Amino acid sequence: MDPLSDVLSMLKVRSVLSARFEGSGSWAMRFPAYRHIKFGAVLEGSFWLRCEGSSAPIKFERGDFYLLTDGLSYYAATDLKKEPLDGRQIFDEYLGKDEVVRYGDGVGKVVVSGGRFTFDDDTSEVLLKQLPPLIRMPATSPSATSLKAILDLLADETGTIRPGSTIAATGIANLVLIHILRAHLAAMPLNTGWLCAIRDKQIGTALSLMHGDIAKRWTVNDLASGIGMSRTVFTQRFKKLVGFSPLDYLLRWRMTVARSELRNGVSLTRVAERVGYSSDTAFNSAFKRITGQSPGRFRLKALANHPDPQGT
Repeated sequence: MDPLSDVLSMLKVRSVLSARFEGSGSWAMRFPAYRHIKFGAVLEGSFWLRCEGSSAPIKFERGDFYLLTDGLSYYAATDLKKEPLDGRQIFDEYLGKDEVVRYGDGVGKVVVSGGRFTFDDDTSEVLLKQLPPLIRMPATSPSATSLKAILDLLADETGTIRPGSTIAATGIANLVLIHILRAHLAAMPLNTGWLCAIRDKQIGTALSLMHGDIAKRWTVNDLASGIGMSRTVFTQRFKKLVGFSPLDYLLRWRMTVARSELRNGVSLTRVAERVGYSSDTAFNSAFKRITGQSPGRFRLKALANHPDPQGT
């Protein structure tokens, strides 16, 4: 499995498509802080968006997509001079039976469809800390070609309520997330960070090798020779891009997988085998070194907070 798919799978993305918004005339709204990621697509018209802490608003036109990732409050408006009203209150008050929010009475129409991605796991840090507060994917970007088809799906699916709409909306929302992240990866400069490491041909391959078989007893020599690099150059480049040495990264990802499995009620022995440890003792030691507590204690606390994770 490629690293990005592995992380998204581990995060257990729960995407919830919100109501479609149709605004007209002059308006301004402030939306409160949120968890994890919000996304939106402009189906018609244009408006301004400004994140809290940012002095410069950004204009979004028809066909543009965006991701909000820092969880802070933000502003949306067609008129930047207006005092913003409570956006959540407006959405609650003007939500129709067809799940479309219609607000305003004036010239000009703005139609936006969006939603929020929340994650079940605390491993959201793996992804979120790598992203800027606002990702704008303009319709004119060469990387946005695949998003044009998704825009039509969003417009069609949010225009009316039909059988299976919840499942369809969730699927579309997941497509939005994947394609915006892909486009962002393609456009961002190769500098440092986990997402940049994925793009690096050799380091990205090494990450795929580790994610593809985390139980294997990988050595630095195995990974370096597998991608055609010397041990020294590989270790230096990996640490520069990822922020950890190869084996330290592998250890941390193994414990990320272990935490997810333990939350689901899997036995300690099976989890240990799943992440590459032949004895419970070795697994306990590694888990405690990374998390500060034993896997048994972690599992008990997780099950107490979320009983019957399998829904049986």
